Amino acid sequence: MSEQRGPARGGIRDLLRGLPVFAGELPDFDPASAPEDPLELFPEWLAQAVRAGVAEPHAMTVTTVDGAGAPSARVVIMKDLTPEGWWFATTTTSAKGRDLAANPSVALLFYWSAQGRQVRVRGRAELADPRRCAEDYLARPLESRVAGLHGRQSEPLDDPAEVDRVAERSRARLEGDPALVPGDWGLYVVRPTEVEFWQADPDRRHTRLRYTRPGTGAPWERGLLWP
Repeated sequence: MSEQRGPARGGIRDLLRGLPVFAGELPDFDPASAPEDPLELFPEWLAQAVRAGVAEPHAMTVTTVDGAGAPSARVVIMKDLTPEGWWFATTTTSAKGRDLAANPSVALLFYWSAQGRQVRVRGRAELADPRRCAEDYLARPLESRVAGLHGRQSEPLDDPAEVDRVAERSRARLEGDPALVPGDWGLYVVRPTEVEFWQADPDRRHTRLRYTRPGTGAPWERGLLWP
């Protein structure tokens, strides 16, 4: 008799319905006391996630659109938050780098399941100047710089062993020239036009506070949304 793998045919729906949702104790969120600027509220939520022990709270989903209008999403690590917006890094020759060159519109998503919280960001990504890109690359650990040096992300791979061979060559180059920076290393800032803070409720009466900015430099407008 063959070993059964996973749920029986047709049982995925029942499996999903049996999984708990918002089962733990959720934090309070009073939108009336939220600051006028979403870039002030975000650090508060991030700090609360860190204190609550959320794993990798700085991980965010980055969604881009290619020249044909097809979306792609992937998880990357947020590198900074400044009054300009949210920062992340990648090679400009990567799939997401090429997407951003064709269409700088981008969406970010932070999801902290233990707290039942999401932060959604919509805006435009801008590539930083070469000096700032270089500073970001040089501040990274060696193995991170090794991975960023060969610049072949998302290319077809015929032999997994080739990854190790290329990594060894890249490591040797960096050890020989610690100041080496690849010309395609990119540091991006997402300048937000819309930011939504979403707080879950076990009874599905979720709280959604959305900030919108009608134009660059304009004051933020905010309002609640139906769950």
